[in-house]
This record gives sequence, structure tokens and C-alpha cells, in this order.
Amino acid sequence: MGKKASKAKGNMYYDARSEAAERDETFVSREKASEILHIERTRLANIELGNITPYPEEVKCMAKEYNTPELTNWYCANECALGKDMIKEVKMDDFDRLSLKLLGSLKDIDDIRANLIDISEDGVISSDEQERFNEIIDSLEKISTSAEALKLWAMKNISFE
Repeated sequence: MGKKASKAKGNMYYDARSEAAERDETFVSREKASEILHIERTRLANIELGNITPYPEEVKCMAKEYNTPELTNWYCANECALGKDMIKEVKMDDFDRLSLKLLGSLKDIDDIRANLIDISEDGVISSDEQERFNEIIDSLEKISTSAEALKLWAMKNISFE
């Protein structure tokens, strides 16, 4: 990228455009990027400087054009009024690390299944079962997060056309 906007460095939207510019020089300038994204140049600048929050449609467009599907996850986990209470931010990594994390989170799946069957037999989660149930929820959250990270990696790196 030509001139780096030091005030925007570290902003997810600026960093996504910078990453895209490494693959496609069209995104080097805000002017060209704003044309492709159909976002006014000054609005894009304000988004990248953190002065305003983009609309969900803008984030979706940026993620598609920049080939950064993790941008939508970041937005939902951090800026979306509904999502930030429900969505966990997923950290992108290399394929081998993501695979190992997922496999590691699945290693206790038989114990999770057995505990869930045991807890749910009577249809009530008693006070002495509460801690085991919370551990199940934590384990399922790890599995979900690992699976989502692997899915985002695939969306970014594999063409499904």
C-alpha cells in the first residue's frame, strides 16, 4: 500500500483493506476502494479511522470484496448490538493450527455425550448437576468457536465455485 494512514493502523476495516491491497492494488487507495464498495470516500475514511461504525451491509460488502470473511465475525462479535452478546470473536490462524484446535476440542466428545445423557435423563438439571452442565456448555463453546474459525479459514482460502 502506498501511503499508510497511521491513525487508522490497528482498525479492523483499514487492516482488511491493507491486506486486500497486498493481493490487489485496486484497494491501495480509498478512492478506488470506495468506488468498488459503493461507500462514499469520506465515510470509508471515517470507518477506517474509527469515527463511525459501518452499517452491516457495508461490512458484508467489505468482507466480500477484500476476501476477509473474518471481518463479519469481528463486526458481529464487537459492534453489532444483537451479536456482541451472542457471537464469540474468532481468531484466524493457519490451517494446521485451526485443525489441531478443533480436534483438541473434540477429544472429550464421548464424555460430553455421556454427561449430557446422564444429566438430562430426568428432564431436570439439579443443583448437583449444574457444574457438570456448565462444563458441557464450555466444551461446546470451544467446539463451536474452533469450527467457526476453520469455516472462516476455508471461506478465505478455498474457492468453492
